[in-house]
Formats: sequence, structure tokens, C-alpha cells
Amino acid sequence: MPGGAAAPWATEPAPPGGDAGAFAAPESVEAPGVPEAQAPVEPEPSAVLPDAVPDLAHEPGPGTMPEAAPEAAPEIPAEPEHASEPVAETAPEPGPESGTAPEAEPEPAPLTSSNDSAEHPSGSYVLRVNGADRPVTDAWIGESLLYVLRERLGLAGAKDGCSQGECGACNVQVDGRLVASCLVPAATAAGSEVRTVEGLAADGEPSDVQRALAKCGAVQCGFCAPGMAMTVHDLLEGNHAPSELETRQALCGNLCRCSGYRGVLDAVSEVVAGRRASAEAAAAASEEARIPHQAPPGAGSAQPPHSDPHTNSHPHSPDGGMA
Repeated sequence: MPGGAAAPWATEPAPPGGDAGAFAAPESVEAPGVPEAQAPVEPEPSAVLPDAVPDLAHEPGPGTMPEAAPEAAPEIPAEPEHASEPVAETAPEPGPESGTAPEAEPEPAPLTSSNDSAEHPSGSYVLRVNGADRPVTDAWIGESLLYVLRERLGLAGAKDGCSQGECGACNVQVDGRLVASCLVPAATAAGSEVRTVEGLAADGEPSDVQRALAKCGAVQCGFCAPGMAMTVHDLLEGNHAPSELETRQALCGNLCRCSGYRGVLDAVSEVVAGRRASAEAAAAASEEARIPHQAPPGAGSAQPPHSDPHTNSHPHSPDGGMA
């Protein structure tokens, strides 16, 4: 008790008929006011033990009632500690067995052919190359004319120098127009007349342009030579006697790292001179090839010539004019 006073039950006499040992147990139970007997954990509202402790203190009786209070006291705070923690209310993390994990997306099936791809559709068409029909089957419609000529048709004359239409090594003619075949989709040339450097030769002999390029030293490494030959042919088909400036302008789209273009210019001049000489010789030959004693114009007409009626009344001779 506060102030060192003795507890009320300590001075009460022992109950009759009972032994002193059975009643000595309450001495170990201290009153709620004593500092040493206070519990470290605050009691929960649902617990009924604090109400029972003061009753036992004022109404002790024989039996084991006082002994049950100290045993149950340490077990009470165990449950509220776990119940008050918010961690117990959190949901468990999803695992592979809980079924909440996102399902993996199925991998697409591998492509087995070009027909299975929607991004690269294929098609079949016919190209007319150097006067012959060349079918192209099961080809991607985005393939360039240069690729089809080289890889599918085996015409390797045109070269792939830049794949951007800047070097002129892949020049060909499509319907008589010079184009960079690396920039032309092959499918768009279906039905058109395609002429490559292989088509310049006549009867297995190189053309006069090809011979002049080789004679004038315009061919060194040979990589740009097919494009040069196609450009010069295209130039001379539209301009039979180009000047040097016009030739340079036509060749500005053909890149050459070897010849310096001097040999190409000389070859063009030689071709122009050779074709002019051939044309003059053909014209002279056509003028000389005339039948001797050819009748003048009008002599072979079916109408008889007009005669003077005063000199001869009969236009024909007695022999019928056959003399």
C-alpha cells in the first residue's frame, strides 16, 4: 500500500479448517498501486483480467483462484501485439503459383517463305530485256531493277556502285530513257523495253562506242565502263554531233576515279567522226549507183508527148514507134 501501510488481508486471521500453506499464496500478489506489480503492456478493452484482479484482492478465498491471475497475465498481450500490426493485413505478393502473374505473350511462328510475310509481298512479272521476254517469279515487289538484272536474270553488266543513283555505274535504258536501275523498282518496268550494256553489241561484236572507249584508254578498272557506255549511247542517239561541253554535261552523272574523263571525251569525238564519215560514204555510194543512159524525168510517161501539128500530123512512125 502507499506509504508503507500493510495490506488489509495481511492482518486478517486465517480461515478455520484450512492450513496456512494454502493461504500463503496471496502474499505474492501485490495490489495494483504497488509500482513493482504493474504490468508493462496496457490492457486491451476486451480483456477482463484487470477487473478480476481487484476483486480477488478484496475477496480472497480458499482454493486456487489467486494462483490463476499471475499465470494468465503474461499471455494476454501476445495476441493484441500481432493484431495491431498493419503488416498482417497486407496481401501476399503474387507468385508464380497464385495465378495473378501476367501471362507471357506467345512468340510468332517463324516464316517459312516470302509469301508468309505481309511486309514483303512477292509477285511474278515479265521483263522485256534486250528484245527478249524474261520472266521473274516469286520476287519481292520492292526489289530494284539492278538487283533483278544481276541476281535473277544473270546480267551482271550493270554495277552496284552506290545504291543511291549517284555514280551512274548501273545506268540502263527503259523505253529509250536513261535511268539509274538501282532506284527503279523492277516490278514497275514490267511491259517496258529494257536495254542493258549487254544489248549494245550487234551480232556478238562490240558497238562502235565500246570499241572507241577501249581504243582511247577510257577503260581502266572497268567498273564504271558499262555505265559510261550506256550514257554515251544515250547521248549520241539524241545528239549526233555533240560538242565537248554537251558531252561533259551528259557525263556529269558518271563517276570515274581512273581515267579522268579525257579518254571518254576522245572516244565520243572518235565515234562522232566515224559515224559522219560512214554517213558521207553511204550518201556518195547512193548517188553513184545510177543506171547508164537513164531516161530523163517524164520520158517514161504513158501519155505521148505533145507534137507540133504543122510538122507531123501522125505522132507515130509507120512502124508503130518501135524503132
